[in-house]
Amino acid sequence: MENKIALFWFRRDLRLDDNAGFSHALKGDCPVLPLFIFDSDILEELPQHDARVTFIHETLQRMRDRLQDKFGSSIAMYHGRPEDIFKELLQNYEVQQVYTNHDYEPYAKERDKKIAALLQERSIPFTSFKDQVIFEKDEVVKDDGDPYVVYTPYKNKWKSLFDKKEHLVSYDTEAHFGNLVKHSRLPNLSLSDIGFRTASIKVPEFTVTPSLIENYEATRNFPAKENGTSRLGPHLRFGTVSIRKMMKKAIAEDNEAFWSELIWREFFMQILWHFPHTAKKAFRSKYDRIEWRNNENEFEKWKNGETGYALVDAGMRELNQTGYMHNRVRMLVASFLCKHLLIDWRWGEAYFAEKLLDYDQSANVGNWQWAAGSGVDAAPYFRIFNPMTQIDKFDKQKEYIRQWVPDLQELTYPQKMVDHKMARERCLKTYKEAVS
Repeated sequence: MENKIALFWFRRDLRLDDNAGFSHALKGDCPVLPLFIFDSDILEELPQHDARVTFIHETLQRMRDRLQDKFGSSIAMYHGRPEDIFKELLQNYEVQQVYTNHDYEPYAKERDKKIAALLQERSIPFTSFKDQVIFEKDEVVKDDGDPYVVYTPYKNKWKSLFDKKEHLVSYDTEAHFGNLVKHSRLPNLSLSDIGFRTASIKVPEFTVTPSLIENYEATRNFPAKENGTSRLGPHLRFGTVSIRKMMKKAIAEDNEAFWSELIWREFFMQILWHFPHTAKKAFRSKYDRIEWRNNENEFEKWKNGETGYALVDAGMRELNQTGYMHNRVRMLVASFLCKHLLIDWRWGEAYFAEKLLDYDQSANVGNWQWAAGSGVDAAPYFRIFNPMTQIDKFDKQKEYIRQWVPDLQELTYPQKMVDHKMARERCLKTYKEAVS
C-alpha cells in the first residue's frame, strides 16, 4: 500500500489549466494522483474507429507528456467499469479523498452515486465542483423556484445573476503542480488496449478570434461560410477549453449572438438536469402519442444523404464524412426526418449521438425535441421547414450544396423521396390527431 494520496478524476474536463476540481485537489493536504477511466459501459456502444475516442486518447497523451516532462508526474489511465476501477485503486493506494467535477447527464449522475456510496463505506470524502458551466442545476430558476422552460426568460435571468468578478475567476493550477504524485510511469493505455483504432476523422481546432465573434451574427446562418462558426462544440464537450475563458472572450467583444449561444448550452443542460426523462421521452407528454411511420428504408436514405432534397443531403453527407454539420442545416435535417418522413426524433437523436464530434446529450436531445415540436421552447408542430426555400435563404449560390452533393446534376442523383406538399399535409394531420 502506497503513501496517503488524493485522487483527481478527469472526465469532461480534459485540460490541466483553469480546472476547478483539479485546482481544489492540488491545494489539499495529500499528493494528487490524476486519473482517467475509459468507461467500458460507454465505449461498448461506440464503433471501433470513433473519432471522439481518438480525440480523448490523444488529448490525454499530451496532458501526460506535459506532466512527465515538466513535473515528474503523469495521469493514471484505466479501462473498465468505474466501480471496479475504484475498488482496485483502493486496494493499491491509501486514498484519503477523491475530487472531480460535476457531470449532469442521467448516466453520469447514477455512476457518481455508486462511486460516492463505495467511498462512503470506507469514510473517504467524494468532492465534486462546478466547472463546465457558469450556472448549473437550479442556480437559474424563477422566483418561485421552478425551472425555466422557455429560453428568453432563462437568458434574461442568467444575465441578471451574472457577475464577471464572481463567475469568471480562473483557477490557477500550475502554481500547485508541486503537489502532484511524483511518479511518471503511471498506467498507460493504447487505443488498441481499449478495443479502438485511430479514426480517420479529426476533431478540428476551434477558432474564437475577435473577428469571428464580431461577425458571428452576420455569418453563422450560412453553411458555405468557411469561418462562420467557431467549431468550439467538441472542445466545450470534452473540456479541452474552459467555459470561463470562452465567456470572457464573448463578453470582451460584447457580441450578444455569440454570448447567447453559450447560454443556450447551459439552458439545455439545466433542462436535462431538472427533467431527466426527456432523454428518452417527450417533454410535452402528449407528443409521445404521435403515430410515427418509422420506415427503415426511408431512414437509411435520410442517413446516407439520398433524400433528393439537396440541402438535406448536403448536411447528412457533411456529417457522415466529417463528424460535423452546420447548425442551421441541423435544424432542417431534423425537421425533415420528424415531419416530412414522420420518423421518431429518438432515431435521429441516436444517429447524431453516434456521428457528431460535438455530441452533447442535453443539447442534442433539446434540439431534436425542438425540431419535433415536443420539447421545451419548441417550434410549433405546424412549423414545417420547406427544404427548397431554405436553400434560397441560406445557400442561394448553392456553394455548400456543390461541396457536399457533387452529383446533384447527375442522372444518378435520387429523385425527391417525398412530395413536400403531401408530406406537410400528412404531418399536420398526424400531429393534430395525436395532440388535440
